Amino acid sequence: MSAIFSLSVSMAAWDLSVIVEELGPEAPPLKVSVTSDLHIGGVIFKIVEKTQIKKDWSDHALWWEQKQQWLLRPSWTLEKYEIHADARLSLTSQHKPLRLGLPNGTTLRLQACFSRPVFQTVMGVCHLLNLRHPEELSLLRPMEVKKKKKDKDTEEEVVYDLTGLRTSSGRSSRIYLSLYSTYQILSHTLSNGMPMHFADSPQTEAVYKMLSVSLPAPAPETITKMPRPTSLVDKAQVHSRWLDSSRSLLQQGVQEHDRLLLRFKYYCFHDLDPKYDAVRLTQLYEQARWAILLEDVDCTEEEMMLFAALQYHIGKVSLSEPQPMTSCPAMDDLDSALQCLEVKMEKNVSILVVLSHFLPPRPKRLTLKGYKQFWFTFNNTSISYYKSKEESLKEPIQQMNLKGCEVAPDVSVAGQKFCIRLLIPGAEGMNEVYLRCENDLQYSRWMAACRLASKGKTLADSSFSSEVQNIQSFLAMQRTNPGANTAQTDDSINTYSLVSPRYHKKYKAKQLTPRILEAYQNVAQLPLTDALLRFLQIWQGLPDFGVSYFVVRFKGCRKDEVLGVTNNRLIRIDLSIGDVVKTWRYNTMRQWNVNWDIQQMAIEFNGNVNIAFSCVTATCKVVHEYIGGYIFMTTRIKEQAEVLNQELFFKLTGGHEAI
Repeated sequence: MSAIFSLSVSMAAWDLSVIVEELGPEAPPLKVSVTSDLHIGGVIFKIVEKTQIKKDWSDHALWWEQKQQWLLRPSWTLEKYEIHADARLSLTSQHKPLRLGLPNGTTLRLQACFSRPVFQTVMGVCHLLNLRHPEELSLLRPMEVKKKKKDKDTEEEVVYDLTGLRTSSGRSSRIYLSLYSTYQILSHTLSNGMPMHFADSPQTEAVYKMLSVSLPAPAPETITKMPRPTSLVDKAQVHSRWLDSSRSLLQQGVQEHDRLLLRFKYYCFHDLDPKYDAVRLTQLYEQARWAILLEDVDCTEEEMMLFAALQYHIGKVSLSEPQPMTSCPAMDDLDSALQCLEVKMEKNVSILVVLSHFLPPRPKRLTLKGYKQFWFTFNNTSISYYKSKEESLKEPIQQMNLKGCEVAPDVSVAGQKFCIRLLIPGAEGMNEVYLRCENDLQYSRWMAACRLASKGKTLADSSFSSEVQNIQSFLAMQRTNPGANTAQTDDSINTYSLVSPRYHKKYKAKQLTPRILEAYQNVAQLPLTDALLRFLQIWQGLPDFGVSYFVVRFKGCRKDEVLGVTNNRLIRIDLSIGDVVKTWRYNTMRQWNVNWDIQQMAIEFNGNVNIAFSCVTATCKVVHEYIGGYIFMTTRIKEQAEVLNQELFFKLTGGHEAI
């Protein structure tokens, strides 16, 4: 005898305690009766029903305090999440007010997503602020500044409230896109480039103007009071404050109304077009300006005077002639902004230059007492030198391939010094070579050739001519014009607001003003857009541009060293004297991985070169994200810029926590 029976087993019910944000901080947790097979959506429905509060709950989600985890999959059951009666859950909104400090010093209060990865939160913020290419930016914690007793009565921070701002699609600013599209940012803008959602009121229009137009120069006391890095360790501490892009704000301890900084993290400025990037270009300029004023990057005295003159000019033009930014037809990115000429050049150049002696395999800082003349030829990406021109048909004394080398200017226009400093990778370290040119034209051609060769490009490259032109234009800006009326004075110029504090101590204001006005004569006719781009271009040409520093301990070494991370290479730096020891380029990297248990990073390069290090001033996750992020930036193509490949970004930067 047989039969088929259906067996129904009912799971035991148990009470789940949930704190509901809407009931207030003092309200006791709500208890709802649940079973382990109840899905998260059903739990939220029970909680909402019990509160008897009628409102839109669509932005709310459950937060699991013990595990620091958002429960964002409504179809998953309590059993699948392994939630039991001892779990402490909170029903809270996913978007909360956040104070956001921008590069120009403006602080905004806006709705930010606390439940999604920071990468997506930044995308939403950039969508609201009309910032294209949000992958170049990220959030970091502000530096804690200890207030002195005498500073108790300082003014409170001015915060501009954008929490009620609605996007042009009619949605609240807290509703952000999972995919970032250039079209979505640009499709609802007014004729002056301002997004329509900023045109809701005169207040929001004024805020947008602050974001898209350079602000007046800061007061000198503001500059002197701000913390400045005095060593590589200080610079390394800055980069330890970046948030993890693969985790949410709440997972990283950020609370409602906290203050974070929005900054350009990756120095790869893709598809920069002033016609569409008014906010992006202005904020990038402001970040560069503060990097100069706070001595985050080093520059020569002549360069500082030129930076000051450009700041002065940009400030005057921004205030007196508000104008929409225009685009150059040949502008694909910042590097090519001023490269509009295409001229074919010969493959070989022979110029008489002077060369300092080679330093030992490990670079050392020496005072060069003299130079020795050689005949140099440039072929493809290599330079060769001979005793004389007549011997150039024979074997060279030495040939050096510049691909992957470091190229830095050592120039004083006033002192007629035109030198090129090369750091060329060798088997045991970096060889330091100085080339001294006879005049500015010779320098411009050789500097352009060296820069192209370091990138693997030859003199036949179409950008050679425009690179020479850019260098000559930069040198011309540093020249004084004896025929110009440099005795003029301008009561509106606040000299100490335009230079870094070291010049406050070195010179009196009346000594600096004529020098800045002299440099101003060379830039006074530049339109606003060209002046901004010129400032950024000179900033990009500084030797320390775009280097993010980390104190690390290399495997097998007993002392700490510095690892510099840039957009195309890693740099090993001696911590005690600041000299470059070794450089590794990303295009020679085969693979990298992180041992999360011991927090050690290992990287393999071509030629069986392996390095491993642990991080001292930051977690390995920060360095891993930097390297993966820069590699991701190289995958971007202008024609495919409509949609950002988030999956690839998280794969390259997320590590074991990638979503």
